[in-house]
Formats: sequence, structure tokens, C-alpha cells
Amino acid sequence: MPRLLGIDYGTKRVGIAVSDEAGQIAFPKEVLKNDNLLLSKIGDICKNDKITTVIIGESKNFNGEDNPIMEEIYDFMRYLEEVLKLEVILEPEFLSSHQAARVQGEHGKLDASAAAIILQSYLDKGKCKTKNEK
Repeated sequence: MPRLLGIDYGTKRVGIAVSDEAGQIAFPKEVLKNDNLLLSKIGDICKNDKITTVIIGESKNFNGEDNPIMEEIYDFMRYLEEVLKLEVILEPEFLSSHQAARVQGEHGKLDASAAAIILQSYLDKGKCKTKNEK
């Protein structure tokens, strides 16, 4: 089974996590700067780790409405789908960075841990079959 990539997208930093080959466990990988090299680095990670599906945290407010960052996330998703030819799925997330900090404490890879929480949430729902496998 192809591995999945989890992303906790932020305006300054982007947390990256990957699944194991069985698609059951998410592991924090790294934190990338959200700069003009981000898309290239994501492409490299996807190629090197044989990623075919990306799970991105869907940022909503307490009323269930899109947070302002969602506009950037939608643009980011379009790039991944159209240019890198990846399947991209939004996974509802709520305060994943706070959850990661509560569990693990503050550290340099907190955003990667948040990405792993987002990806693990998706994997735990048993939806990890890609479009090609359905």
C-alpha cells in the first residue's frame, strides 16, 4: 500500500507526517518553513517516500466555518492535485497543535506532531483506501 502524507498547514511552518507502509500508524517527519521552497520540498518528500495521497488538516472555527487560513490551504491543495498529481483529502482538525503540545510538551517538531495527529485521525477512521483502490 502506498504511504500517506499528513500536513498541518500554517502560515509560518508546515508540519509533515507520514504513515507506515501498512497505512495504520502516523509518524511525525519534519517541520518545513512556509516559504517559496515549500512546494518543491513537499514534491521531493512525496517522490522519495512514494506518497500518493495527502491528508491536510481542515481548519474550522468554533462555529464550523472556515478559518481565514483555509483560502491558502485550498490553493495549496490545488497545486498538489494539479501539478504533483496527488490525491488530497481534507481531514477535520481542531486545535491539533494544542493537542500535540499537551501530550508531548513544547518542542521543535510540534507542527510535525500535529500533522501526525491529523493523519492518525484519518487512518483511524479506516478511510485509507485511495481512489484507485475503491
